[in-house]
Amino acid sequence: MGRLNKRRLGADKEDFAASYLEEKGLRVIEKNFRCRIGEIDLIARDREYLVFIEVKYRRNAELGSPQEAVGIAKQRTICKVADYYRLKNGIGNTQSVRYDVVAIMGNEISWIPNAFLHHYSGNR
Repeated sequence: MGRLNKRRLGADKEDFAASYLEEKGLRVIEKNFRCRIGEIDLIARDREYLVFIEVKYRRNAELGSPQEAVGIAKQRTICKVADYYRLKNGIGNTQSVRYDVVAIMGNEISWIPNAFLHHYSGNR
C-alpha cells in the first residue's frame, strides 16, 4: 500500500473513531494535533475530562491487536504532546485529563477509556 493510501486509510479510521465517540457522548474538539514532539489523533471533551485519544487500526490479527501497538514509548510521546497542548492552550493542572485508545480491527471498533496513565518526562 502506498504512503498516500495509508495516510487516507488512517484519516478514514480516525473519522470513524471520532463519529463513534461522538455517538457515545464525547465532543471531539481537535483532530491530528501536531507539534515537533509528535501527534495526537483526537482530542475530545467527556464531561469534566479533556481526553487525548490514540486511534490504532489493524486489518487483522496478523500483526497483533491494535491496542498492543500503543506501547510505553508511544504512551510517553502522547503524554508529552498532551502536556504541550495544555501549555499552548492555557489549560492548567486542575483540568482532569484522560488517555484513551480506540482500537479498530477490520470493521470492529473498541473504545478503551483510561487506557493508560500519564507518563511524566524525566525532567519534571
